[in-house]
Amino acid sequence: MKVLAIIPARSGSKGLPDKNIINLLGRPLMDYTIKAAIDSKCFEEVMVSTDSEKYAKIAMDCGANVPFLRSEFTSSDTATSWDVVREVIGNYKRKGKNFDYIALLQPTSPLRTSDDIIRAFRLLDREDVHNVIAVTEVAHPIQWCFPLDKNCSMESFANSPYYQARRQDLEKYYQVNGAIYLVDASKIENPEYNLYKDSCFAYIMPGERSVDIDTEKDLIVVKTFLHIS
Repeated sequence: MKVLAIIPARSGSKGLPDKNIINLLGRPLMDYTIKAAIDSKCFEEVMVSTDSEKYAKIAMDCGANVPFLRSEFTSSDTATSWDVVREVIGNYKRKGKNFDYIALLQPTSPLRTSDDIIRAFRLLDREDVHNVIAVTEVAHPIQWCFPLDKNCSMESFANSPYYQARRQDLEKYYQVNGAIYLVDASKIENPEYNLYKDSCFAYIMPGERSVDIDTEKDLIVVKTFLHIS
């Protein structure tokens, strides 16, 4: 099975300037994802999709390939990660290279390890699995969430059947953490394809490896985990 790892790294982040190459303990952020992908030995090629010559140089210095830069459309704020994936697949096809599977690995998930990638791939060995998405347990039970009215009354919580419930008695909920997406390359080319409906299964990651860097606070949390790991 031929698998391409795509690491999307557009320049111009508004929340954290140059987020994808921000210095994280002496390394550009994207380097953590590039290294995890290479060390997993799951991929025929590890590439970074970027709109920036500067980012491309950094990515190649970290060991990734950058065979082309993004188009104007996929460099825009309106383009989705799957738009990027489809563009990458199309560009490789024009070069005569085809892949069976695509792994989308966000560079803002630096605590995801090569072992996480390997374990996610093992799920594809099951006959009923077409796509694999990394998830993590929600940090706080959603049953404890409640709306507030304009007066900030907690009446809705008081009337909830869960307001005195113990955490261990509540059903667990999970959220997509953005760290790993393994998808069928031929199917994701269709913009109407719903990967979550097509025999999609979850690879569960612990919360401490599921931090997605979007704010300065997230960056501090990641630095803390890296210092103690």
